[in-house]
Amino acid sequence: MKPLSDYIDFLNSNEKQFNDDDNLVVVAFYKFFELENLNVFQVLLKSIFDKTNIKGTILIASEGVNGTISGKKNEISKVLKQLWKLDDLSDLKPKYSFASKNPFFRMKIKIKKEIVTLGVNNVSPTKLVGNYVKPEDWNELISDNSVLLIDTRNDYEVSIGSFKRALNPGITNFREFPEWVSKNLLTKGPSIKNKKVAMFCTGGIRCEKSTSYLKSLGFEDVYHLEGGILKYLEKTPESESQWDGSCFVFDYRVSVEHNLKLGKYDMCFACRMPISEDDKESEYFIQGESCHHCFNISNDKQKKRFKERQKQIELSKVRKISHIGPNLNEKKG
Repeated sequence: MKPLSDYIDFLNSNEKQFNDDDNLVVVAFYKFFELENLNVFQVLLKSIFDKTNIKGTILIASEGVNGTISGKKNEISKVLKQLWKLDDLSDLKPKYSFASKNPFFRMKIKIKKEIVTLGVNNVSPTKLVGNYVKPEDWNELISDNSVLLIDTRNDYEVSIGSFKRALNPGITNFREFPEWVSKNLLTKGPSIKNKKVAMFCTGGIRCEKSTSYLKSLGFEDVYHLEGGILKYLEKTPESESQWDGSCFVFDYRVSVEHNLKLGKYDMCFACRMPISEDDKESEYFIQGESCHHCFNISNDKQKKRFKERQKQIELSKVRKISHIGPNLNEKKG
C-alpha cells in the first residue's frame, strides 16, 4: 500500500527524532469523496480514536473529511492503519511532521456543511477539478512567468511567507475567495479563462477546491499543488526551493519551515495573528493580551478576559498542569 510505505519512509528518514520520547507525530490529511451517512461515519471515527491519547480536530461533511491529529508514534501508526482499512480512506495521503509537545488540547470529530468553507453550492472536486501537480514538478510550472500564480490562503498566513511572485488576494477567510475572483479575474474579460492558473495553500484542500470553482466558471487550464506547501517543504531541498519565509499552521506550532522544522513565529493569543520576536518589541505587545495588530481593535471587556486568561496560563505553568487554550482551528478558512 503506497500511503503506508510513505509513512514508513517518513519514520525511517526521521529515526533520530524518535530518540526523544517527547516527540510527537503531527498528521494532516483530507480527502474529497461523497459521504452519505455522516452520523454513522462520525461514530466510526470516534471508535477509532476513543481509546487513544491522540488529540486534534477532524471535520466531516457530505463532501469528505479534513483533519489534523497529533500523538505518539505507536498510537498514530495504529490509527492510520485503521483509517486506511476504511474503503473511502484506503488511498488517504497524509502529510507528516513533528512537534515537541501536542499542539492540540482535545480530540474533536465534528459534522460540518463543508470540510473547507467556500460557501458556493455545487462546487465539488469529486466531479470537477484542476490538474494535480506534484511537489517535485511545482518549480518548473511556476517558473513560467506567464502562469498566474495565486495564493489561496488568508492574508495573515501569506504575511509570513509565500512563493516568490505569488499573487495575494488579501482575503481574511476562504469564503471571500469567490468575491475576489469576481472582482479581480472575471472583470478582465473572457480571455482570462484561457490563461494558465496555478494555485496553492497549506495542505492542498483549499487550492483543490479553488480549482473546482474556477473550472466551474469556465477556466480551462487550472493547476494546484498536490499536498500543499507542507508537502513541498518536506520534499524540496531548501537550496532548490522557491518558497520565501515560513508556512503558517493552525496549531500551537504557529509556523514551520523547510523539512517541516518548527518556525520562529509566536502567536498573539488575543487576535491569533503570527508575531515575530521583533513584533514583541512593540509598545503595543502585552503577552496574552494584545499586539500591534489588535491593540486598538479589542474592547475593554475583551482585554480584561485576555488578561485573566494569561494569568491562568501562568498559574498553570507554576503548578505544572495543562491549561486549555483557544481552539486555533476555529479560524481556519
